[in-house]
Amino acid sequence: MARRVTESSGNIFLDLGFPPHEAEVMLLRARLAEALRKWIERESLTQAQASRRLGIAQPRVSEITRGKVELLSLDYLVGLCAKAGIPVGLRIAA
Repeated sequence: MARRVTESSGNIFLDLGFPPHEAEVMLLRARLAEALRKWIERESLTQAQASRRLGIAQPRVSEITRGKVELLSLDYLVGLCAKAGIPVGLRIAA
């Protein structure tokens, strides 16, 4: 049986069928959560240590590390990145 391969649009959420406006927000959330996960790993922090440094409850750190981006708002993640010293920028191509 031949497999059919479809090229990605570059946004997994769009590929999964989310409406374009939701897919863009979900992708941004996923990128921010991944930056935070990498920060936790780079700093060799436990979830409890990360929660103290970020000033949030440990279950929220768990949501970030497990990629549960649907539970996290964009501004919440931007604020956490700021607390972690992770620069966040925005580039708009119009």
